[in-house]
Amino acid sequence: MPELRAPRGLAQSFAFALLATALVVPPAVAEVPAPPPPALGWLAGAGFADVAEAVGPAVVQVIAPRQVAAREGAEFQLPPELRNSPLGELFRRFGERQGPDAPRRGGQGSGFVIDQSGIIVTNAHVIADADEVRVVLADGRRLEATVIGSDAATDLAVLQVEADAPLPTIALGDSDALRVGEPVMAMGNPFGLGGTVTAGIVSARGRTIGASAFDDFIQTDAPINPGNSGGPLVNAAGEVVGVNTAIFSPSGGNVGIGFAIPANLVQEIVAQLRDDGGITRGWLGVALQRLDGDLAAALGTTTEEGALVSSIEPESPAEAAGLEPGDVVVAVNGDAIDSTRALALAIAALPPGTEAELTLERSGERLTKGVTLGDHPSNRPAAQPPAAEPAALGLELRSRDEGGLVVTAVAPESPAAALGMRQGDVILRAGDRNVTTPADVGAAVAAAETAGRASIALQIERNGRRTFLAVPLGTA
Repeated sequence: MPELRAPRGLAQSFAFALLATALVVPPAVAEVPAPPPPALGWLAGAGFADVAEAVGPAVVQVIAPRQVAAREGAEFQLPPELRNSPLGELFRRFGERQGPDAPRRGGQGSGFVIDQSGIIVTNAHVIADADEVRVVLADGRRLEATVIGSDAATDLAVLQVEADAPLPTIALGDSDALRVGEPVMAMGNPFGLGGTVTAGIVSARGRTIGASAFDDFIQTDAPINPGNSGGPLVNAAGEVVGVNTAIFSPSGGNVGIGFAIPANLVQEIVAQLRDDGGITRGWLGVALQRLDGDLAAALGTTTEEGALVSSIEPESPAEAAGLEPGDVVVAVNGDAIDSTRALALAIAALPPGTEAELTLERSGERLTKGVTLGDHPSNRPAAQPPAAEPAALGLELRSRDEGGLVVTAVAPESPAAALGMRQGDVILRAGDRNVTTPADVGAAVAAAETAGRASIALQIERNGRRTFLAVPLGTA
């Protein structure tokens, strides 16, 4: 067998390389351990399956059909608490035009069991105005549900079902411990398909989206679609860290921007709903806006932090306490207020009848005002006062819990009809005042007539958009 030899040049080069290596003495270097591999955890896939398997049995479908009162060709009407939320436009896209012979519209959402006796958490907008509520468990059983309590301001509701055996449950986690970038799963019933799991990360915390004064949403890119509302947003430990509630969607489908109510707020609201059937909040009776540097300079205030009072509701605690538009609230009971949301939360945390001390800035001077808080409108049971018709406008109006007046009828050939006002519009302001009762509109009309005005300005909300109309004063 012939002997295998390396070419002469290659052998010489190899020998030189060995010699050179032997002659070079490297400096002493401390040994540095290799970095550990990234903790992929359930990003690798197995963890998603484990959590879904553990949590899935506690996630339910909520079916809440409601009566359809719209005339044929009328525009789809959203539940009032949804009209200013990012879900408003989406649900308008999916809303059907119903005729009088189509008696009911199916409402579907999601929920999850938190107590084996049958206590279920969902969104308030899922069950709003429902004729009945049914729950479909993960194993296919259908159960009638009772609404224990609902809170439109935070969009949370608690249901009770009766089962013949303890139900699987899921625990609420600590949403304050969430970190941006942490993986999460959204579970629920998108488009009525049944139990579905999607995954993503926490995109942001503390989002304000204009749904209510209590906005503090978790933003996630885990796909959320219609029907996911009320379902849980779950962390790697299989705990609920949020309740899926809304999406931002110019197209009507998921674009990776969804919002969930933080679990810590859920825990607080659900406890009150279970105990009392409702939420008790203090009420100041002001409209607020954000204070910036230009406004602060124009108002002569010494701070750019605080909550700017833009208007005062008539006969409100704020009016009784002597607050004025242009005041900047900088503290409540000595606790600093740095934003409109901080003021809303501070007041809501105090029960009606509480004597609160407000620290204000007015024209550069610091003042203290004592105020006796009233009962927040969201605390009050749904009232259906008799419809009123301000004759000068040709409108029938009805109060709603979240403020403003719903137009229930428009007289033909009236000034309002000529301007295109229609049933379902919401009047928020009339003249110089916010309105919550038909009598408020009547008083505003009378004030305008006394002042010799030929028309009255009405702020109208329709499909989540707000605009002003100058409605002529005259006989309908």
